[in-house]
Amino acid sequence: MRPARSCPVCDAPVSQASLFVEENIDTTRISGFSFASRKEPEYMCHRLMRCSRCDLVYVSNPPGQDELARAYHVSDYDSSEEATDAAVSYIAAMRPILAKLAQKERVLEIGSGTGILLEFLQSEGFSTLVGVEPSSAAIAAAPAHRRDWLREGIFIESDFEPASFDLICCFMTMEHVQDPKATAMAARRLLRPGGAFVTVTHDYTSLVNRLLGKKSPIIDIEHMQIFSGPSLRELFSRCGYQDIGLKPFYNRYSLKYWLRLAPLPSPLKTFVRAACGRTGLDRMKLAVNVGNTMAAGFVPR
Repeated sequence: MRPARSCPVCDAPVSQASLFVEENIDTTRISGFSFASRKEPEYMCHRLMRCSRCDLVYVSNPPGQDELARAYHVSDYDSSEEATDAAVSYIAAMRPILAKLAQKERVLEIGSGTGILLEFLQSEGFSTLVGVEPSSAAIAAAPAHRRDWLREGIFIESDFEPASFDLICCFMTMEHVQDPKATAMAARRLLRPGGAFVTVTHDYTSLVNRLLGKKSPIIDIEHMQIFSGPSLRELFSRCGYQDIGLKPFYNRYSLKYWLRLAPLPSPLKTFVRAACGRTGLDRMKLAVNVGNTMAAGFVPR
């Protein structure tokens, strides 16, 4: 049995948390896609507790950092189209944040995938682009012109100079790290005055996730914690950020991808996906608010 941890945002002991979802893991179903981005839902998860103090849902007995790093390193990757769609939505939601930065020169992305978001940020005026990505398959899928921006491995603060970035992004990654507060604190130390740390996370309190319950794709073996508005604000506040802002936004993906996530019985899902594929409807793009939240905090000037 792995040791129990306190809430990784507010440090409340696990005794002050209530059961959110019991562990449900079938080791025979774990594959190269179990720790891949935008995968078919597997409906497996570690034991999740809900903190009564800050509202975070978190794994009480998480795998070790080395175990997680190995899982992400060997994970498969087949979501380049969805990564591009996500980056388009992220940039649109980020523009008000970018307008408030003291300067736009150096950006670091934690969990960069193929580096598509960095390419969009280059178009927004950033000249030095750095991405950290643990999946070798994701980096291999990146076009050649982005690979010089990408560093394979997990994020380690000491790899970078303090106060050397104007923007640090961590999109759909804070759920996956073992210590989100350590990541947010490291980002603050790496940011210049007037710089911003920006995250995108799931919100388990959103309407769609409450309706889906245990069949929500966010209840997943990859997720070490799942945020809500209060727990995000608590995280940014505890780490010393100012001008903290949170907002939900719309993701625009193809119908093919939305069907991949839908909690339909397997035969029905197969039939619907095939029918949409034959008619071309699966390529239609739909913008949906599925409860994702963009949060930003600034380092005082």
